[in-house]
Amino acid sequence: MKGKFVLMTIAWMCLLPCCEELDDDPQKYLEPQETLPVLPLSDVAVLLSEIPIGEEQVREVYDAVTSSSWNGYDEEYMMTDLFREPGSGVGDDRISEMAQAAKRMAMEKAGIRTKAAREYGTPLKSLIEEHLKDRHVRSGKALVKSDGTEITADEYLAALKSSDIQIYWPYSEDWDGTGYPVITFDPDDGGSTNKGYLLVVDEDGNRSVEEVIVDEEMAASRPVWVVNRNDDSAYTSLEMLRMKEPEWGDGGGEIVIDPKRAPRAETMDMEDDGAVKTLVLKDFTMLRNYDSWFAGASEFFVKIGAVEDFTASTEAEMQIYNPSVTDFMIVVKRKYVGQPQPFNAVLVSDWTRQLTHCALMIIEDDGGTRTSWKCSAVVKYQSKSYGFEINIPLNTRDDIVWRGQLSRKYIIANNGETGHFGDVDLTFEIMEY
Repeated sequence: MKGKFVLMTIAWMCLLPCCEELDDDPQKYLEPQETLPVLPLSDVAVLLSEIPIGEEQVREVYDAVTSSSWNGYDEEYMMTDLFREPGSGVGDDRISEMAQAAKRMAMEKAGIRTKAAREYGTPLKSLIEEHLKDRHVRSGKALVKSDGTEITADEYLAALKSSDIQIYWPYSEDWDGTGYPVITFDPDDGGSTNKGYLLVVDEDGNRSVEEVIVDEEMAASRPVWVVNRNDDSAYTSLEMLRMKEPEWGDGGGEIVIDPKRAPRAETMDMEDDGAVKTLVLKDFTMLRNYDSWFAGASEFFVKIGAVEDFTASTEAEMQIYNPSVTDFMIVVKRKYVGQPQPFNAVLVSDWTRQLTHCALMIIEDDGGTRTSWKCSAVVKYQSKSYGFEINIPLNTRDDIVWRGQLSRKYIIANNGETGHFGDVDLTFEIMEY
């Protein structure tokens, strides 16, 4: 999170002697802001390998990553949540009590049971805090980071609590409930292997750590925790949106982001029959992973720009219409390459016969500087086509999966059929109300 501070000053009009000096440096009167150190991912991985992790702590991490996954995010456990409320996932703090209860019921129905935070006798945060303070006492000096700087245990904890560092557990859905993890970190070099720390506990309870080489094949066959950085918690997932719907209660898998239910339109003649035609993206299929497996799943943003409810009959009426951009995020886990994922979201709520083209862009989020794609939607008035300029936001490092115009003719010809758009397949449907 980046804080933005705005300093507002009031200028007083007064007469000053000509020799008076103008004090135009208000920054020197501000209280200095504390700057917390940036912790190397490798340091945090070593720290986790040093603490006496047991079955309870492994279960805590599993509970958290499972909750994040059900909320529509990656299999991740942020340090901010680890210290705030052990066992909670990304988005849990934004869910109402009613939605939380419905979510627990849906998870139990699927055979998944998680513990409440109060049920952890020794949460992971307690082990981390005790280990850091004990290390500090034993050394008799400040802790030394891998980059050579020295910080105290309290400074380290403060930096960890406020960071975007997290534990990512790929393929956690396949965990059999036993076994200790191999702990590694994202080397951020695009490679497929890295060193990891294997936790070994013998029959007598003696604990040791072995250094091993970790790859995705290992992560798919046994528990592997990857220390990396979070990049999706600031966004609202489809599942989080669905949880706001009064009818949500079964995980949101079949609920369209719209308060109404509607049958699929059997005809696409778009004649004025009194029915409202709504464009829905039924499912989304990722055909390849975009990032290194250390970085986690792929976060796609589906953005569509159109002119909603366009029914202008005069040129003057055209001036009251403005294009809108619908923007949804969907996280596709690495294991689901080639498998259709239910999307079921309304892209254009009222597609009238006069809307001939809308703008569609699909990106895979990688951050960078904010910019935009200038494009247009097209509407028809008195047999003439008019373009509305639209700015669809994206970041400079984002991977553009596909962008272009989605035409009425394409929707008519492919209603309910799967189409290929770059490295993803999409199924559009027109629902009729």
